[in-house]
Amino acid sequence: MPARSATEPKPTACLALADGQIFYGRGFGATGERVAELVFNTAMTGYQEIMTDPSYAGQVVTFTFPHVGNVGVNAEDDETADPVAAGMVVKWDPTEPSNWRAAGPLTDWLARKGRIGIGGIDTRRLTRAIRQRGAPHVALAHDPEGRFDLEALVAKARAWRGLVGLDLARDVTCAQSYRWDEMRWAWPQGYARRQGPGLRVVAVDYGAKRNILRCLASAGCEVTVLPATATAQDVLALNPEGVFLSNGPGDPAATGAYAVPMIQGVLAADLPLFGICLGHQMLALALEARTVKMNHGHHGANHPVKDLDTGKVEITSMNHGFTVDSQTLPAGVRETHVSLFDGSNCGIRVEGKPVFSVQYHPEASPGPQDSYYLFDRFAQAMRARRA
Repeated sequence: MPARSATEPKPTACLALADGQIFYGRGFGATGERVAELVFNTAMTGYQEIMTDPSYAGQVVTFTFPHVGNVGVNAEDDETADPVAAGMVVKWDPTEPSNWRAAGPLTDWLARKGRIGIGGIDTRRLTRAIRQRGAPHVALAHDPEGRFDLEALVAKARAWRGLVGLDLARDVTCAQSYRWDEMRWAWPQGYARRQGPGLRVVAVDYGAKRNILRCLASAGCEVTVLPATATAQDVLALNPEGVFLSNGPGDPAATGAYAVPMIQGVLAADLPLFGICLGHQMLALALEARTVKMNHGHHGANHPVKDLDTGKVEITSMNHGFTVDSQTLPAGVRETHVSLFDGSNCGIRVEGKPVFSVQYHPEASPGPQDSYYLFDRFAQAMRARRA
């Protein structure tokens, strides 16, 4: 990095990459250090949703859109109780909130939740570096006095083991089972509660976003959430009419060490099964396909995905650093969706059975309703078994 002139304010935060590059900026939120993988997200909205998405465990997020903070924060937009992303990188310092739903500023929220932010970064340059050389390991530090041991920070970034082979679902899953009945937000009542009996669904929580559970409830599902380590016996003991596999962080192969036997047990019971993101990847593993680490992953709300059955193109939200290798799909398992950015796999289906999954996030509504049909498809499969 170029030398800082004497007239420039002293930086209070820095981002050290494993290759030795140092980015200086202005810190906000919590102080301290975090070591993680660095990714970029191209979404223009939803920074609070992104920071609280459990799929971002072990990652610092670079926001390519410069206006971060202007919506503020509020409890309704949290996807889980606390931020999970290790930190955030932005071009401009977060602005004061200017939105009728704001309950407080982003910077105060990050400080309370123990997450570091750094502003004043050339995010275009950083994004190009990630695209060209892959998602790097980084150390993010915030010190109001501007005291940084740069050699130590680079060494920490180099020493971090990375996400390959790392099971993070255990860190973000629920501690015990619970019931969910909150439905999608709607004007003017907000979040309503589903009433009466519904389709009995067990959702296995590998890092489930709340809005996925809301979409299931809105589709008529009576949802019971189980921890990631649940066995097939645990799932089937609840007499479900369908099983849902949630999103989550880390290497699907590592989580699959205990999740795949459970999924295979559910498949043997011939129940409708629906997976999203990590759940999609682990369903593929249970069907004896393979997953691979991507160069920089897909993170954003502008990803075009083609439905190979209908020819329609959906605008989707994505957040994944691993992908299913479509060349390893076995006979009887069909690719249903592909990314129009790079042709990577975005959906599979077991032929002749109500078992399917997608790589993207239909609940995140970037389309805004392009992909809601997937929840209805799952519900219809369960109703068909009742008939």
